[in-house]
Amino acid sequence: MRYSVFAGLLSAIFFIAGCASPPRAVGPIPLEVTTSASWRGRLALRVDSDTPQLPDQPRGQSFFAGFELTGSAQAGELALFTPLGTTLATLVWSPTSGQLRTGAESRQFESLGAMVRQATGTEIPVAELFSWLTGKNVAVPGWQVDLSHYSEGRVVARRDNPLPTAELKLVFEKQAMNPP
Repeated sequence: MRYSVFAGLLSAIFFIAGCASPPRAVGPIPLEVTTSASWRGRLALRVDSDTPQLPDQPRGQSFFAGFELTGSAQAGELALFTPLGTTLATLVWSPTSGQLRTGAESRQFESLGAMVRQATGTEIPVAELFSWLTGKNVAVPGWQVDLSHYSEGRVVARRDNPLPTAELKLVFEKQAMNPP
């Protein structure tokens, strides 16, 4: 239910958003973020329902956004955007905490995993995601990653276990490394 409300809110923001783009959220960015790799592109996350569906009900929840990802699994920032460039949310994390910013609201979390669960409604293997974005096929129990189109800037990861099933698709370009 919580994911449905969050997905509905993001969908409403996505469709209502105007052309104006608010300034990016400012705040201290950990040193590790400024010296690590970054990627930008588009992502799609689909989380299937874990309950049987009637023929006229949707299969699950989907979320689409532009993204900018900077840092590492230990410290980083993920900004999500509408196609018009409006910031939907910014997730910032360090080894000891996470912060989810949506508009004027900011929420603190004890970990990156807890923040990602709140933002997406499901578990996403963030540490391994950074490996996948560098072309490394790192195994995650329950997940299968397809790197066959990595050279074209595409990664697809599917989770079959635990339920509900999920699929994460990324179309990206890697940005130049920032100088140390």
